Amino acid sequence: MMYPLVTHLADKGIPVAVTCRVLGFSRQGYFKWRAKPICDRDLSDAYLINDAVDAHSDDPGFGYRFVSDELEALGHVASENRVQRLCSLQGVWSVHSQKRGPEP
Repeated sequence: MMYPLVTHLADKGIPVAVTCRVLGFSRQGYFKWRAKPICDRDLSDAYLINDAVDAHSDDPGFGYRFVSDELEALGHVASENRVQRLCSLQGVWSVHSQKRGPEP
């Protein structure tokens, strides 16, 4: 993301309008980001990942389906697909997972 660069250059005296025009995005987008640098979705994902890692560390045999059930019991609202995507990004896999592919 280029918005922190705009802030850095603005601190050095380069106008925000010029920097945004050169980098190819709007001033409104920059100021919107500056007012709220972390979006709600990223914050929600961070809480989900944290609780998913905690649930998985309690029982490493849990895959994303069981982690999804645990998150639902904790009060999180998330689909299995979202939990699977976040678990995959974080490297949370079941220890019982089998490798797929041709058998020797």
